[in-house]
Amino acid sequence: MSVIEHDFQPDPAVAERDESARLAKRKRLFLGLAGGIALIGGGYYGYDTLVASHHAVTDNAYVGADIAQVTPLVGGPVRDVLVQDAQQVRRGDVLVRLDDTDAQIAVARAEAELASTIRRVKGVVANDGSLAAQVSARHEDEMRTQAQLAAAASDYEKARIDLQRREALAATGAVSGEEITAMRNAYNSAVASLRSAQASRAQAAATREAAIGSREANRALIADTTIDTNPDVLAAGAAVAQARVDLARTIIRAPVDGIVSRRQVQVGQRVQPGAMLMVVVPIQAAYVDANFKEVQLAKVRPGLPVELTSDLYGDQIVYHGTVVGFSGGTGAAFAVVPAQNATGNWIKVVQRLPVRIRLNSGELARHPLRVGLSMNADVRVSG
Repeated sequence: MSVIEHDFQPDPAVAERDESARLAKRKRLFLGLAGGIALIGGGYYGYDTLVASHHAVTDNAYVGADIAQVTPLVGGPVRDVLVQDAQQVRRGDVLVRLDDTDAQIAVARAEAELASTIRRVKGVVANDGSLAAQVSARHEDEMRTQAQLAAAASDYEKARIDLQRREALAATGAVSGEEITAMRNAYNSAVASLRSAQASRAQAAATREAAIGSREANRALIADTTIDTNPDVLAAGAAVAQARVDLARTIIRAPVDGIVSRRQVQVGQRVQPGAMLMVVVPIQAAYVDANFKEVQLAKVRPGLPVELTSDLYGDQIVYHGTVVGFSGGTGAAFAVVPAQNATGNWIKVVQRLPVRIRLNSGELARHPLRVGLSMNADVRVSG
């Protein structure tokens, strides 16, 4: 048995050669691994330097649009609803009709008030001539009382002088008592007539001033205006215009081209001004809000070109857009419950800032999008 075991002992030279081969193989493997790592690192560095550094890419992007709410400007019961959800409409298309009975009555009432106002103003204009004639007549009355006053003053002066003469001769007996009494009565009558004439003149002057005041007040209503430009007529005309506008507003039209969504109005429902009936989504004016990480935005500027793809159409359809601008704050800043970063347990989180991207209208027309769809955005920042 010892002889047999001796025959199977390994040759030291062979074992040494096997160990050398194994070490050489391991060395080659390590060198290959190191070379692979270096190649991958160099490739990544080259890609980052030559390609990735020229692009800002994100898949956190969504389609948006300035949605138009359809609300009534006047209240009333709904008579007709002419559209359904998902229906395409053009600007000016009739969406809803309200019952216009009350509005038509309001128009008729306003038109009647306008006609009445025009007639009243015409009467004021015509009255100006009548008041002018009254002023002239009152002036003539004043002149007549002035003449009467002058005559009464003359009679008074004559009666006074006659009485003084008679009283001077009474002591000589040349004038009888009866004559003196007659002269005194004539004097008293002249005084009364003078006072009456003075009162008549004052009354005539006051009447003339009143007539002048009435005419001035009347002329103030029509001064520097015609019947068409009279303030009362203009106010009544404005009421008619408002009534007609309210009548026209009983027909509710589409404010923009787009797709009807969230229709909430039904026939027979009574709506109030400002109540939302539906929305119209202008998909032809859609845009994209791309939420880039803050570390990606150092080179992003308004006006840079953007390539976008949608999850709806896949990579086969590429949209071309332009950076419009940046939001005023991050999503966390505008959150209902903003982050409390002043607490003790704080972990820094890379924030995202929405970037508005305008889409090519021709491409949108060929491949329409819908609000809320996911997009992939690639902004070429240099090169």
